[in-house]
Amino acid sequence: MAESTSTPVPASPPPATSAEAAPATAAAPASPTTAGQPVAESPQIAVDADPIYHPRPLDNDDVDNDSSLGSENALSTASISSSILQFRKLHGRTFHNFGGADKVEYWAPNDDAQNDQLDINHHLLTLALDNKLFFAPLSSPKRVLDVGTGTGMWAIDFADEFPDCEVTGIDLSPIQPTWVPPNCKFELDDASQPWTFPDNHFDYIHFRYMIGCFKDWPAVYREAYRCLKPGGWIEHMDCTADVLSDDGSLPQDTVFVEWKKVFKEAGDKMGQTFEVVDNDNYVGWLKDAGFMGVKNTLIKTPVGSWPADPKWKAVGQFNQYMLEGGVEGLGLYIITNVLGWKYDEMQVFISKVKAGLRNKNWHSYCVWGAAWGQKPYE
Repeated sequence: MAESTSTPVPASPPPATSAEAAPATAAAPASPTTAGQPVAESPQIAVDADPIYHPRPLDNDDVDNDSSLGSENALSTASISSSILQFRKLHGRTFHNFGGADKVEYWAPNDDAQNDQLDINHHLLTLALDNKLFFAPLSSPKRVLDVGTGTGMWAIDFADEFPDCEVTGIDLSPIQPTWVPPNCKFELDDASQPWTFPDNHFDYIHFRYMIGCFKDWPAVYREAYRCLKPGGWIEHMDCTADVLSDDGSLPQDTVFVEWKKVFKEAGDKMGQTFEVVDNDNYVGWLKDAGFMGVKNTLIKTPVGSWPADPKWKAVGQFNQYMLEGGVEGLGLYIITNVLGWKYDEMQVFISKVKAGLRNKNWHSYCVWGAAWGQKPYE
């Protein structure tokens, strides 16, 4: 079928024209980390001449935190095995226990500290995308599945936007709030296994922030294809492990080069790649699964207060706050359990990463990508 002609949300703003903003320097190649890394296809973000580099702690009104939506799990504990609720512990952090660690390997913590970072990340992406929750050209969806829903913020927002749509979020951990829209529900499930949903069931299936989760992405996409109705849409939004710069301010030998290498090696060792967006891998997998009209875009999310544009400055502040608070959780399992570093070695490395995130001379950004495609009509 013909590709959709819908216009996606702009991936990045035009350069700022404020008289107070420092003029953008000529665009330079992004600092290399590994061969074939993606570079966001969007204009260079103008630099603020006098930024503030330490964002204030977030007020309750700044971001939807799941703790304000209810203190109990949305899933009935009567139907959950007690072993699932007995989370595994590693150096004071908790991790899921769905199916047993020997069967289901997921690398990120599920405790309050990390869940707060998930909520902040959802907020900054919503801000970056001008409150858009998706790129696919949806029209009155009736059933939607959010795979790897985490704290459930995306599913809740989608359910609010489409009150006539039944939204189901699935995850390995019961960390979702109780107070949710009546058309939103959460279930414990492992999406790496054959799905129990019927054929031709959903109008839209959504993935976000799922790098390093699956050993066989093509198989997961094939399950999504089976469960989508003819004409239904799939969308996957994810990040790379890169931290880049467009203006040459980021040296080629920063700690972020090692950060990228750590995730590459851990993904190879687990057999669960972190290079989903890299080289448009997920685009190829979607096409191989049978999806038509696949499109994709890249989005830069600044780190810190360096952008001149007020919107991207706010995104950068939230991003820096989120990364500084979450970087230990992001690295703990894969660095110690997968790569075998000593805990003290990991802490030294994480300290260097945090210092890099705070470096006011580096106009750095993270890279997010989104790809979406349609199941053909029969």
